[in-house]
Amino acid sequence: MLQKIKKIDGVIVIILVLLMVVSIFSIYSVTHGREKLDGAHLRMIKFYVLGIIAFVGLTFVDYRILVKYALYIYITGIGILVLVSFVGAEQNGAQGWIKFGGFSLQPAELFKLILILFLAAVLVRKNRNKLRFWSDVVPLGLLTLLPFMIVISQNDLGNALSYLVILVGLLWIGNIKFSHALIGLLVIASAATAGIMSYIHYHDEIKGFLDDIGRSHWIERFDPWLVPDKATAKASYHTKNAKLAIASGGMSGEGYMQGTSVQTDRVPYTYSDSIFVAIAEEFGFVGSALLLLLYFILIHRMILIALECKDRGGPFLIVGIVAMMLYQIFENIGAFIGLMPLTGITLPFVSYGGTSLMINMASIGLVMSVRLHGQDIEEDLPTSTLYPSPAKQG
Repeated sequence: MLQKIKKIDGVIVIILVLLMVVSIFSIYSVTHGREKLDGAHLRMIKFYVLGIIAFVGLTFVDYRILVKYALYIYITGIGILVLVSFVGAEQNGAQGWIKFGGFSLQPAELFKLILILFLAAVLVRKNRNKLRFWSDVVPLGLLTLLPFMIVISQNDLGNALSYLVILVGLLWIGNIKFSHALIGLLVIASAATAGIMSYIHYHDEIKGFLDDIGRSHWIERFDPWLVPDKATAKASYHTKNAKLAIASGGMSGEGYMQGTSVQTDRVPYTYSDSIFVAIAEEFGFVGSALLLLLYFILIHRMILIALECKDRGGPFLIVGIVAMMLYQIFENIGAFIGLMPLTGITLPFVSYGGTSLMINMASIGLVMSVRLHGQDIEEDLPTSTLYPSPAKQG
């Protein structure tokens, strides 16, 4: 046990502690003295305690056991997502929450980690062989599209898109053929361009269609991003005030608990989705840059662990987790500086929220498990009917 403890990456632990400090103090800054929100920083401390338990627990669990039974975990996860579609509680426009006692769980967040485990388990059985389009890439795409469609039906666009990012990240290192990767990138780029241009030129028709299918709130998220001149005052209120708050922060910020916009509630959800805006206004460019530096060091350390791993499954897990976190960071911050639409995704380890923090802490626990258990001489997982090993190609 002592030898395993010595293998824990101290830099990652320090980064997590620093992010915890940033989170708790930032949440306190924008919630103190506010009705219904006062004490949110104390609840976040409780979430962090649970997150640390998840981190430590998964650190000492051999990740290869989870990879071995990933199919069963995936099926269970799909079942929970389907169940939530019928009995889930609605929160912030998304029907994807299971509430029990004083706690709530968002299965769509949990499924990100489940999907990473499942895709890693499938790819590791390929034994470094090239991925074939029809027998490998298409089935993996369909198995990712299934939870994507379920979560989209729950009005959770942010988490649904993260599934696609995870798939692309894992296919990228899963030995996909260069020609298939190039075609895929061209298709994605073409589809994205066509979608954006269609939204701009056929805005009214698309707006009517989304209204008819009960997705009118998507208009409020895409209009300020793509057609700001057509966005209603309500739709542009969040992002417009967020940009003004970030700009007012300047180089060094307006001071802790002194942010003009975030302290007067001009920016919604400053304790959760918009917490970066609070940091940018109160600590300026310097504070924002330091936060991004912490994320950069965290990602860098995870990639180093993946490169040092001798087992095939470890790097797949870590790349999936890196893709998930990079997407969350880019989407969250990008939404407030005009690069991305506002989807309600949280900022990892900093935004208020129990489920997202637990999943992120558990993810880092899996990364640490790879560091502890992935340095041994590689041992193949027992052959099973779950993931039949392909014959090696000559």
